[in-house]
Amino acid sequence: MRILSSAALIGIDSCPIEGYDINNVEDLLEKEGILDKTKFGVSVMAAFGYRTNNPREKTRQSIDKITEWIE
Repeated sequence: MRILSSAALIGIDSCPIEGYDINNVEDLLEKEGILDKTKFGVSVMAAFGYRTNNPREKTRQSIDKITEWIE
C-alpha cells in the first residue's frame, strides 16, 4: 500500500510535493547531515501531519439536480 494511503488509514494527513529544485533540496539535506549524495538521492517528497480542524461536510449537489438528460 502506498505511504500516503497508509497514513490516511491511521488518521495522518499527507500531501505529495512537486515542483522543487532537486539539486537544492539534496544540497540542503547533505549540508544538514541527513543525506549522503554519493549513496542516495531524492526522488519524491511528501508532507505529513495532523489537521487542525475537521473537514466541512461536502456540499455537492446531486447529479440529477444539476444535469438535464436529453434522449
